[in-house]
Amino acid sequence: MNSIDSQQGNEKYCFVGFWPRFWASMVDTIVIVLITLPLAHLVYGEAFWGSGRVAPLESDFLISYILPLVVVILFWLYKSATPGKMVIDAKIVDVKTGANLTTKQSLIRYIAYYVSLIPLGIGFLWVAWDPKKQGWHDKVAGTVVIYVHRGT
Repeated sequence: MNSIDSQQGNEKYCFVGFWPRFWASMVDTIVIVLITLPLAHLVYGEAFWGSGRVAPLESDFLISYILPLVVVILFWLYKSATPGKMVIDAKIVDVKTGANLTTKQSLIRYIAYYVSLIPLGIGFLWVAWDPKKQGWHDKVAGTVVIYVHRGT
């Protein structure tokens, strides 16, 4: 079982593998959809559900990209986890110290999601065979996802 020593004592944590992280991301996706769809409906009305483009590019960009970025980063900064990671009892920490993420790390990690996604999602799949269960976005940001409970 993979674990790291935290600078916050000699606590050992276990790395979270691919499948638990996959399911956590599904929970996060549902949460984001539950936020953005009603907001889009509120802003655009019934036309949102019809065919064709009804949203000005700026509004669509704010609701579809900026709002999720802000929500996710705030969860990382204040809870060290998104709702999905909280469901699986996991959190994201600095790989070297075990400390909570900095704002800079959070921004880098979020932007690096796109780097992980672009080549057929291989950066996310990397979690499955990496010794520390890090995706490319984790490696770029210097983060790791661990279970909250102590390992043995």
